[in-house]
Amino acid sequence: MNRNSIFDFLSSIIAIIAGLAVGLLVLLVSDSTSVIAAVIVMLVALIVGIIVLVICRRSPKISNSTAKYAGVGIVFLGVFIGFIILAITSEVAFPAFRTILTHGVGSMRSVGNVLLSATPIILTGLSVAFAYKTGLFNIGATGQFMFGAFVAIYIGVEFTFLPPPVRILSSILAAALAGALWGAVPGLLKAFRNVHEVIACIMTNYIAMYIVTYMIRTFIFDQGRATTLPLPDDSNLPTLGMERIFYEVTAAGVRHSRVNIGILIAIVVAIIIYIILEKTTFGYELKACGFNRDAARYAGINEKKSIISSMMICGALAGIGGALHFMNGTGLSMRASEDLAMEGFTGISVAFLGLNNPIGIIFSGIFISYLVQGGTAIQALGFNIELVEVVISVIIYFCAFVLVVKTFLGSIGDKFGKKHKAGEGEST
Repeated sequence: MNRNSIFDFLSSIIAIIAGLAVGLLVLLVSDSTSVIAAVIVMLVALIVGIIVLVICRRSPKISNSTAKYAGVGIVFLGVFIGFIILAITSEVAFPAFRTILTHGVGSMRSVGNVLLSATPIILTGLSVAFAYKTGLFNIGATGQFMFGAFVAIYIGVEFTFLPPPVRILSSILAAALAGALWGAVPGLLKAFRNVHEVIACIMTNYIAMYIVTYMIRTFIFDQGRATTLPLPDDSNLPTLGMERIFYEVTAAGVRHSRVNIGILIAIVVAIIIYIILEKTTFGYELKACGFNRDAARYAGINEKKSIISSMMICGALAGIGGALHFMNGTGLSMRASEDLAMEGFTGISVAFLGLNNPIGIIFSGIFISYLVQGGTAIQALGFNIELVEVVISVIIYFCAFVLVVKTFLGSIGDKFGKKHKAGEGEST
């Protein structure tokens, strides 16, 4: 084992120990009812440390050890700035900050809610990451998410003649198809007219917003609430008994989380995407086309087909995210207003924080959901929702810089290493 390998190993061990320390800190500052939740945090931290080790070892652009863990510093910087904002605007900054850091594991119900809200952003994160891996930037996940959500709700409301299991499966598959078809639009423009996908995706986001708003008001409009009609209970995703695990006992009684099989679907989809990208010829062709279209064409790869296929897969992932978001049994409905779904944009941060690795995105999605749940909880301390959104947005968008910083520092480390080797060669 050479010196660099030993240093990488020790750095990874330090990262794992730091993760376990975070879990212990949560255990100390939380109440005694969250012992099991804190243990879960420590186990997750251990797994995250191992995942970071594997990702970093397989990423040639992040070979420098400083670059590997600089992203952690960026995340902590975002958290620190969020705390400064709280300190400037309120006298209860410390309790609020502690709530942000510990609410997600304050009870097993809170843990369940974190997993519930992580489900859609894991899928939009996968949508962004899949495009990035194939040389594209899918900023259109928002529009694909909205189309998938509308189609899933429409089937759940109007197709009640179908048996519940068939209706639920049909909703998810139809949402994937709707997202894929909408994702194909920027893909076709990129492939045949060389229109930059970012410009096309921005335009299709707004077009999707207006089309979906029109269809809601035309087909499944609830005039009393100005939203889509509520989903029947049997059109929601089953919980498979998870409510028996993720609950809390309060003075008012037992409160259960609505976490369901959506989180399991998201994890399975992430594993499938990892296999497609890393273990199949199809995934290799998509990545090869993304790296160099001319070289891919010379090697016999149909670059137009690859671009369209990539964007359709991205759209399908975002569409599934939209379906699972509104089929969670919490009574959530789409509003008939000109608002873009923020889950699509949050997916960018999730993807970059997870280094665009499908497995890493599972953990980054849960992490960002954890922060959002904690931020929402501080409203009980008298903070306005606008301030809460500012604090959480600062933290999330600092997370989005992780991949940029890692890649930048990694390239500097590579250049420095080449110069150092060249100097050694000349001296010999």
